[in-house]
Amino acid sequence: MAVKLRLQRFGNHKRPFYRIVAADSKAPRDGKFLEILGTYEPLQGVVNVNSEKVEKWLGNGAIPTDTVKSLLKKYNVLSK
Repeated sequence: MAVKLRLQRFGNHKRPFYRIVAADSKAPRDGKFLEILGTYEPLQGVVNVNSEKVEKWLGNGAIPTDTVKSLLKKYNVLSK
């Protein structure tokens, strides 16, 4: 099972809100996930991430999507 760190969309029309989740790569975008790692509010520019959980999943071989990787770098969760 390949695990990805990706965004799961919530919110109303034109008012997005995202959860950063660890999910199976074959699961649908808003479908089943393994664990919630944080949240992202693009309209307010707020990111809340549990860095310990993210590091645990990355250590276990999870692959972040491009968007999640850029968010983690921007908010200094990823040191690489």
